[in-house]
Amino acid sequence: MKFSLKKKSILFVLVIAVILSCVAVFIGYRVYSDTMDERYETMSMDLAKTAAALVDAEKVQEYSEAILEIYRQNPMPEFETAQEEADYYAQYAPIQDESYREMFDILQDVKTNNRDVQYLYLSTVDPESRSGVYILDVDTSESACPMGTWDIIYPENYAIFEDPERGFPAYTTQTEEFGWLCSAGAPVIADDGTVVAYAMIEVSMNDVMADRADFLRNISLAMAGVTILLAVIFILLVNRSIVLPINRLAAAASSFVDEKNAEEKGPSGISQLNIHTGDEIEALYEAIKKMEIDIDQFIVHISKITAEKERIGAELNVATQIQADMLPRIFPAFPERKEFDIYATMNPAKEVGGDFYDFFLVDDDHLAVVIADVSGKGVPAALFMVIAKTLIKNHAQNKETPGSVFTQANAQLCEGNDAGLFVTAWMGVLEISTGHFVYVNAGHNPPLLKHAGGGYEWLKSRPGFVLAGMEGVRYRENSLQMEPGDCLYLYTDGVTEATNGAQELFGEARLQAVLNEAPDLPVDRLLPKVKQSIDTFVGEAEQFDDITMLGLEYKEKGGQ
Repeated sequence: MKFSLKKKSILFVLVIAVILSCVAVFIGYRVYSDTMDERYETMSMDLAKTAAALVDAEKVQEYSEAILEIYRQNPMPEFETAQEEADYYAQYAPIQDESYREMFDILQDVKTNNRDVQYLYLSTVDPESRSGVYILDVDTSESACPMGTWDIIYPENYAIFEDPERGFPAYTTQTEEFGWLCSAGAPVIADDGTVVAYAMIEVSMNDVMADRADFLRNISLAMAGVTILLAVIFILLVNRSIVLPINRLAAAASSFVDEKNAEEKGPSGISQLNIHTGDEIEALYEAIKKMEIDIDQFIVHISKITAEKERIGAELNVATQIQADMLPRIFPAFPERKEFDIYATMNPAKEVGGDFYDFFLVDDDHLAVVIADVSGKGVPAALFMVIAKTLIKNHAQNKETPGSVFTQANAQLCEGNDAGLFVTAWMGVLEISTGHFVYVNAGHNPPLLKHAGGGYEWLKSRPGFVLAGMEGVRYRENSLQMEPGDCLYLYTDGVTEATNGAQELFGEARLQAVLNEAPDLPVDRLLPKVKQSIDTFVGEAEQFDDITMLGLEYKEKGGQ
């Protein structure tokens, strides 16, 4: 669905207002809650320290040792009858002397004088069972815990076994039975520095939590009222200063095409506007007026530009066809010759490319093969490619050796090469009757050679300098002996440098692996297989360089 700018602005303001209100309520509530929690935690720990300071530590130590001795010999069982419970707690009765009752009164006064204190008790710790055993509980209700009652110590408080003096830091809990409690425990320390027990305080926070709910409700209502008021004011201002002027601009702009197509020309809707807001909207209005003038001027020239573009496109199509026609494309190329088979492909990255291949019979017993890559792309590279291909073929057909062909072609390409273009090229001449193969490399990628029954391996040789790169370069030849069943694979760097969406190169290792997946394929099937592997690897990524390949398979020696 499409919404008007007015509706969008209202919705945007409301959403922002609600978000800001919620953030303000959240921050206010969080600050209030943290302040109250910190206050009660501090109060709980202070009261626990007060209670620990008021009791007689030496007597507490006596009670603790006596209680633990009984507790370890006779841990509290699960009571099945009231008599069993009474008998269990009766064994602790002799410990509760006059000093114990005085301590009870002192701690009860602490609880009475602090109405927020819900529970106050002394507890000792048994490291063996990881439990706390009650020494004294000033609670007089039925839920009181008599001497000898035990409770587990949770893992988050295990630090007291390593550092007894740290006590139980204040923390807040909620249970169904006791509600919200802030608990803290301070150590009772004897004269020798030993921690003999802990004074535990549990302060009720039920009233605080009720106050929190009231605070949250009140601040939410207040923020809602303020938000609604400010949102209404802001919406009215936005509608008057932004929405209405933009709607006028939009209406004038939407009628622009109709005005240009109308037979009777009149003042445009944009020129009739009169917007003076003194801000970016006025600047937009002025920019649209100028844009209308620019468009009128552009329309005058667009026809000429379109016609020129169509002419260039048509010429590029012709150039593409001419370049394709210059390369041998009819296969099998020499159907009457059974001694060898040859196949080649070229896929330009643009309309015309700088790669080229060529193969031709110098005489009945010599086959020349060439593959080359001109620096750059597009029309300049294609023109230089035509020159390089023509020179190489002319010299080769004069029965010059491959090294001499490149030496003479390099000298001629260097003349007047102000554009600084150069060519990497590889050329070989096969003596068909013997399989003797002479080749020369001018800075080109090394080919791969497969011997009969084997796999493709790199044909390494020391490359010469690129053609048209420097005058006076002489190129050194190399040779090899090809036997029936051998196959030579030539390519340009567009094969190994094909890049996928993850910016990974196809690479030499992947090329060799693809060739060796089916090394005995004939060349007219091998090259399409390599191209398919490249396309699969590249995926949807754009082709940045020409991809050219040539395959030569030597089948039999001449005369056999």
